[in-house]
Amino acid sequence: MSHTPTLAPPSRPAPATLPDYSPFALNAEARRFGLTTSTMRLRGGTVVVRHGRRSTSDTATILLHGAAGSWTTWTPLLQAAEATDHDLNDLIIPDLPGWGDSPVVADESAASVESMAELIAELARSLGYERWNVVGHSMGGFIALQLAASETRATASVGLVSATSFSIPDSVRHPIRHFSTLPAFTALLITMRMLRLTGSLGRALVRAVAGRGLLRALVAPLFSQPDAIDASVVDALGTEVRPAGFVLAAALAGGYDAATRWAQISCPVRSVHGDADVFVAVDDDERLRVVVPHCVISTIAGAGHFGQIERPLEVLLRLNVAVPGANTAHTPQLDTF
Repeated sequence: MSHTPTLAPPSRPAPATLPDYSPFALNAEARRFGLTTSTMRLRGGTVVVRHGRRSTSDTATILLHGAAGSWTTWTPLLQAAEATDHDLNDLIIPDLPGWGDSPVVADESAASVESMAELIAELARSLGYERWNVVGHSMGGFIALQLAASETRATASVGLVSATSFSIPDSVRHPIRHFSTLPAFTALLITMRMLRLTGSLGRALVRAVAGRGLLRALVAPLFSQPDAIDASVVDALGTEVRPAGFVLAAALAGGYDAATRWAQISCPVRSVHGDADVFVAVDDDERLRVVVPHCVISTIAGAGHFGQIERPLEVLLRLNVAVPGANTAHTPQLDTF
């Protein structure tokens, strides 16, 4: 394992009132958050991870990004925690294989949702933690739920932000039949499949679109107020548009038996998504409640698919992320907004 020196957490500013929507830019400086950047060579693959703010707890807080993302998608949440005097310690924020700074998996044929969850568990234990609260966005939520299903004793709680659940796998398996369910996702998947076939030409096309200032318009459906999103968010999405990685992630979701796996989850689960999330279908919440009946689900008004960027403080509070060892005995009461 190679790493940069560990720094003390930054001094915390006084509580502040945040703007209602998208109050922070993305920030790729791990040291600014008191985090170490390490390259972990594990049995399941090599992962670049930002981690730190170590306390005496044996329970980590793991944040898992979604497809077309990296660890930086969580930095607005970290900034919201600092600005409002919330503690976020014992952090583990990886770049999942094939995204951010982490290399692609060596053997794509062996990749699965289960193997991704195993990799995260191995990562946490390699960093000295026995238990964890895990929060996942989009595809990261899919992995978080599998981690809770396979590591029932070690997973203290799960938080979901616009988690990939049932409709997206349905759309992957039968894109034509389910096109009307999630048309934005299905159109994106078809586009990514076409770009993957073009190889480097597809990446060049994405760069050309970004260079002409057209990317904001293309990603607008993902946000409630696309014109108010900081340019760093749009730039990061352009960087992380990796057609092969997106298609692989979709294929893994399409081949996964969510209902059977998630029925094994016993820890508290909280789920939030925006009321303008084009990747969440109208019946996804009810289908998740059937499989995980103790799951607490709420909708954030004025948010799209990136609640942790659009309304980070509300996500922080609703998921109770800042409370160490977030409730292993019962499902906490949901804050009302």
